[in-house]
Amino acid sequence: MLRLLSVLTLLQVALGSSSLLEPRKFSLVARGTNLDGSLPTYKNPNASIEDRINDLLPRMTLEEKVAQLIQGDIDGWMNTANPLDNTLVFNQSGLFRTCTDNLMYIGYQMPYEKLTFALTVGQTYLMENTTLGIPAMFQSEGLHGFTDNGTIFPSPIGLAASFNPALLSSVSNIIAMEAEGLGYSELFAPVLDMSRELRWGRVEENYGEDPFLTGEMGLAYVTGLQTGTRRNVTAGGSGGIRKRMAATCKHFVAYGSPMTGLNVAPVAGSERDLRTIYLPAFQRACSEALAIMTAYSAYDAVPLRDEWQFPYFVTSDAGSVDLLISQHKTCATRECAAQMALENGLQGEMGGGSYTYLTLPDQVAAGTVNESYIDEAVKFLLRTKFTLGLFESKLIHIYSTTRLFTRVKILLQMEEEAIVLLENHNNLLPLSPNIGSVALIGPQANRVTFGDYVFFNASLNGITPLAGFQEFLANVSSSTKINFAQGCELWSNDQSGFEEAISAAQASDVAIVMVDQTLLWTPGTNATTGEHVDLSSLDLVGAQLPLVEAIVNTGKPTVVIFVSGKPVSEPWIQAHASAVIQQFYPGELVFGTTPIFYNYLNGMRPVSPGFIEDNGTLDFGHQYVLNSPVPIWSFGHGLSYTTFNYTDLTLNGKEVVQVYLSAFVSSVVTPVQKLVGFQKINLAAGASQTVSIEVQSSQLAVWNLAKPIAFAQTNLTVTA
Repeated sequence: MLRLLSVLTLLQVALGSSSLLEPRKFSLVARGTNLDGSLPTYKNPNASIEDRINDLLPRMTLEEKVAQLIQGDIDGWMNTANPLDNTLVFNQSGLFRTCTDNLMYIGYQMPYEKLTFALTVGQTYLMENTTLGIPAMFQSEGLHGFTDNGTIFPSPIGLAASFNPALLSSVSNIIAMEAEGLGYSELFAPVLDMSRELRWGRVEENYGEDPFLTGEMGLAYVTGLQTGTRRNVTAGGSGGIRKRMAATCKHFVAYGSPMTGLNVAPVAGSERDLRTIYLPAFQRACSEALAIMTAYSAYDAVPLRDEWQFPYFVTSDAGSVDLLISQHKTCATRECAAQMALENGLQGEMGGGSYTYLTLPDQVAAGTVNESYIDEAVKFLLRTKFTLGLFESKLIHIYSTTRLFTRVKILLQMEEEAIVLLENHNNLLPLSPNIGSVALIGPQANRVTFGDYVFFNASLNGITPLAGFQEFLANVSSSTKINFAQGCELWSNDQSGFEEAISAAQASDVAIVMVDQTLLWTPGTNATTGEHVDLSSLDLVGAQLPLVEAIVNTGKPTVVIFVSGKPVSEPWIQAHASAVIQQFYPGELVFGTTPIFYNYLNGMRPVSPGFIEDNGTLDFGHQYVLNSPVPIWSFGHGLSYTTFNYTDLTLNGKEVVQVYLSAFVSSVVTPVQKLVGFQKINLAAGASQTVSIEVQSSQLAVWNLAKPIAFAQTNLTVTA
């Protein structure tokens, strides 16, 4: 009897009970059922989320709680080596071992049939063959399209260039529809880092350098991704709080401004920097997001839970808890790293490291970690799962290899609006589809380049610009001849292809030269952009600038197209090309010195630049000696094929009305200007429109030496 009592006592301690005499609704052996035969509250889809959490948590052992916080991986029970393999088998022992964890990363390339088979096997095991039946959250990438063969849209910096939040919501709605149809429940996006350090390799993943624009586009992405209810989930359940997909805002915070531009490097700054530059976009976009991911870099902590009352879970990035030991040197052991991460608000530990959270049960037993921290962490994670309705959702996979018309229509619109016209001398563009001949030149002209976080299978859906030109001209029955020559590689100084490219230009009416960066994810290439691929310069790599110079020097009108993940710094091209287009990495249809940004602080940029003349003469200045700190094309710059006058509009076109704020006198140094509102409008010929843009009082606040000072609410009206 004493032995039985001791066993029950151990179970009770493991389940977090305070007394053997406490009335218990469930059996210690069959914890997923109630003693009186009633439905456990946590299984009741109509109960409130908080009641469901409070009913489930006491039923869980310490090991089950910790398992909620650790990210497993599909490769634990599936063979993921070959992206084209479609063998529908799984490793049973690996399934049992891996599915002790309740966050599952499924970011792999594989056919849809195999993918859905893998998700069904894992979720069925967890929900039907474990004591409590707690479902997993299946996670993947969704930066600008569902990674594994979903519809791929332009890179996020291109999405932001559209200045069209409503369109971005439509984009993320498609991303969620495709991912949820395969069984996914969480996507790692949007990225809300400020692109203020352009040497950093991940600039393409952000919405640009401006906090306001990033916040508006981030909110649009989160709203489009999460709005709705998952299949087979009651929309009005749990008090009507339902989301279809969990957005994961990342990387919290200031990750995009690392010292020296190197990935994972520390970020230096003050609390004022955090609150005026880096935090506003997160606060605007992520108040309703179901997850946040932390950054690799070091920065002072921010009391997210207390100030913002964020109710959902926060996860680490891959392997980042181990960096407390290996890089940041704030811990010497896995136990220390786990304790520090847990007690400072990390509810999830991603893979890619040593799974330090596996040390938590022993630390609780040793008294070095209080189990209350684990309980609170699990609550945040369960709140996200209940909000998604995962406990009620039976996996029904709806997938298709075809693109629905509505998706293609939205994709095409975003492709068009993401392209930025930087220069158009003598109105060379648009070209007539009946022009006699066009030379298509450059290493990007016959290459599919989608951008970061696009896996192999999805890249097979793209067409090269050369193929796109040919298909377009065939569809409009044009007799235009395309003269193609690559000219050079993206990463080589070899100029042996120049002669062919020059001949192609000389034989054509117009030359189009497509140049720039090499994608990280392209097999067999030397990457010049992407995660952990940082640059010391924004100049074109290798022989690309000499190629452009050679084509321009033929005397033929020359259009230069930058196909890249970040801005390009080539003053010669701006000065000598007939037209310049920035195409941030596109979807499947189709600046100056650094670091620099438009909203620099007052006093930062007295201009006395130097420059190098075409004949090689050196004209020395001061800021900088032989260059200028002023961007070639600053934030918000973009032309149209028509012209706009804010008092006498004469031609059709779309215009982005932008409102900037400047402080004439302030108690602290403030930016020379900052974006506080914008609206994209479409005007017919001869039409005029009054555009009202509301500016919130919080946008007029100044974080001074003591506290923020807010001004009264105001509205600004711009008349076009």
